[in-house]
Amino acid sequence: MDDKRNIIMAVLLTGIILFGWPLMMERFFPDMANKNEVVEEANAPANDQVGDKAGTPVGTPSAGGTDITTGPVSNTIRPLATVLRENPRVLIDTPRVKGSINLKGGRIDDLTLSDHTVDMSKDSKPVRLFSPSGTQDAYFSRVGWAGDGVAVPDDNTIWSADGSRLTPETPVTLTWSNETGQTYAIKLSIDDDYLITSEQSVTNRGANPVALRPYGLINRKRDLNNIPPSEASTWTIHSGPVGVYEGAANYDVDYKNLAGEEPGFFASLFGTSAVAGTNSYDKDVSWLGFTDKYWLSALIPDNINDVDAKFRSGGGDIFQAEIAKKSAKIIAPGQQLKTTTRLFAGAKENAVLVKYQENLGITNLDRAIDWGWFYWFEKPLFYLLNWLFKLVGNFGVAIILMTFIVRGIMFPIAQKQFASMAQMRAVQPKMKAIQAKYKDDKQQQQQEIMKLYKEEKVNPLAGCLPIFLQIPIFFALYKVLMLSIEMRHQPFALWIKDLSAPDPLTPVNLFGLLPFDPPTFLAVGILPILMGITMHLQFKLNPAPMDPMQKQIFSIMPWILVFIMAPFAAGLQLYWTVSNTLTILQQKWLYSRHPQMKEAMAKEAEEKARKAAADKAKA
Repeated sequence: MDDKRNIIMAVLLTGIILFGWPLMMERFFPDMANKNEVVEEANAPANDQVGDKAGTPVGTPSAGGTDITTGPVSNTIRPLATVLRENPRVLIDTPRVKGSINLKGGRIDDLTLSDHTVDMSKDSKPVRLFSPSGTQDAYFSRVGWAGDGVAVPDDNTIWSADGSRLTPETPVTLTWSNETGQTYAIKLSIDDDYLITSEQSVTNRGANPVALRPYGLINRKRDLNNIPPSEASTWTIHSGPVGVYEGAANYDVDYKNLAGEEPGFFASLFGTSAVAGTNSYDKDVSWLGFTDKYWLSALIPDNINDVDAKFRSGGGDIFQAEIAKKSAKIIAPGQQLKTTTRLFAGAKENAVLVKYQENLGITNLDRAIDWGWFYWFEKPLFYLLNWLFKLVGNFGVAIILMTFIVRGIMFPIAQKQFASMAQMRAVQPKMKAIQAKYKDDKQQQQQEIMKLYKEEKVNPLAGCLPIFLQIPIFFALYKVLMLSIEMRHQPFALWIKDLSAPDPLTPVNLFGLLPFDPPTFLAVGILPILMGITMHLQFKLNPAPMDPMQKQIFSIMPWILVFIMAPFAAGLQLYWTVSNTLTILQQKWLYSRHPQMKEAMAKEAEEKARKAAADKAKA
């Protein structure tokens, strides 16, 4: 029986370590120079400095699709405002997206998200997703053609536009012609959310046929040494290259792997199919791009069966996602070639992703949110939480209501658990007597305890089922609350202004009254402390383990979890605190219905009182 208990303890402690260790590492060893969001403010100036390959494309596919042509590299990082003024632009103006298209190269390289701000200050600027080449966080997309023996538009091509503003009502067409009679056109349209459609066409008015291969790319500069902890890819939340191939989401590729570095511990532990430098896909490519915790850029081809796709590194901090037709298309004189590529560039709002998925047939676009192992369970929880939020208008209240619902669903199972615990607590005096009687004969002790279980009809493992059932529930809630952009910057009450961020108040500096910021490993908020207290009280109601070591572990576990949970979102801390409180009330009520439990608890109280009196007398 001790072995079984030890196995259960090992499983629980392993789960705690797996959940908490990555966050503990980030908590104790944060990148102090990069606490801000990874996104850049809309018009924030960047300092003039020398950088490494500031957003120059890795290259474009050749007609055969196997070569990379590396263009000239710019080493100077310049202010955003300066770069935006250098070339003619077409404005992008929608209710949710603002920005512009660079007519040099035909790049979509200036996008901000109007509905999402960098922080919660009153003067906070909108989140910047795309930035031009040459800026600090260069990030852009464009479409084009590759071909041998024919002039095609490139990064330095100056396109002509038939309009000055791209809106949901007014598409814009870019055109450019070469000297041999080929005219290239890109008709750009945008919807009310985050989808930009590029209809590429090339008309051959020359005397000879040409072979061209349409492509699209997303290019991103990502400084791997300066990724904020909140945006770093972990084994639970993927950040980096992502896509859907052959109907399944793939999170195996990360920036470090593309850059040629060894995969991290968890990537090695759970396996990865990524290849350093480049990763290619040629079967049923539904979409691919780059994801952050809350933001996504993704290329969506018009024909998933006629596309080669790649992630590749250009060395340094430059990464590229690209799609291209499997082979070059022959365009005879007087003929035209057309293809369509969509670009999603915006926030990972579940409703928007699902809308595109269903209306446009984009396979598993909602899996851009790394729901993880319990996707089938997490989505219903998310829909429940979101519905409650819309009903009450406060995300914290919605989390509390959801906790009541989850505990209510678990109530029948909890009844069986507490009934088993009541029986265990009732027979503990007899177990202690057996242990005292056979303290020198462990084998006989175990036989007598098993005989006692049989006589009293006690199943010591019956109370473990709810614990294991709550593991997927907790993990699912963790994913929902950590990844849901719907909870980002949502206030609750009093000092909790952002449920997606850790609890900001800590008693270490007297809740902000003392003028200093405590070390990160001591900045434990009020909610984690309340969570630890409620967990301690909950454990006090459980039967005390017979093994002294297990008893010590259970006594210190709540206070260890206080520090482990401190860096988590306040929404998750709120859920756990309310859940613990409801469990305590539920235990009290269920124990009151079991006379043997009340009697056992009374005896335990008397025994503790006698022991305390004896200790006092000795003192």
